[in-house]
Amino acid sequence: MADSSKLVEQILAGDKNSFRTLIKQYQRLVSHVVFRMIPAGPDQEDVSQEVFVKVYQNLTRFRFDSKLSTWIARIAYNTSLNFLDKKKLPLYDDLGDEDHQFEPIAPDQEARPDLSFEAVQTGSIIQKEIERLPAVYKTMVTLYHLDQMSYAEIAGIMKMPEGTVKSYLFRSRKMLKERLLKKYQREEL
Repeated sequence: MADSSKLVEQILAGDKNSFRTLIKQYQRLVSHVVFRMIPAGPDQEDVSQEVFVKVYQNLTRFRFDSKLSTWIARIAYNTSLNFLDKKKLPLYDDLGDEDHQFEPIAPDQEARPDLSFEAVQTGSIIQKEIERLPAVYKTMVTLYHLDQMSYAEIAGIMKMPEGTVKSYLFRSRKMLKERLLKKYQREEL
């Protein structure tokens, strides 16, 4: 938190470069939340920019009661929810099979090429199926597995009890497993 508090202090003092640093530092987190909730298109970038505008406007209210990353992710989540509500888009329904940009799974350079290819293929299949999950589920899976957030942090972001987060993560994994087994042979995975 020392780095975060210093960064916030510098931004509040008017240092524009510090705000650029904050954006670089938390851009991936914001993208993970927004891109999992908002259907593919220009709205994703608009909502992401809106998140950082809100972060800047409300930075004086941040009291370090939580991690800065949790606070920013909460703003991203709420901004996405507000957007979905305005557009009357589903939050828990299946949003379809949109293609989003993912960071490819980096194969171990010393691994056999055939195994590296299989790992990339499997990762791609799993990522596509994660995208088909309802918005809340894919957001939780992303925060937990890609951003390595704890149940408590996710609960703080989504304003849900920890038990609900655990339950939703269980349901999302179960749904993901069922979809993968239904669509692909065990040997293909």
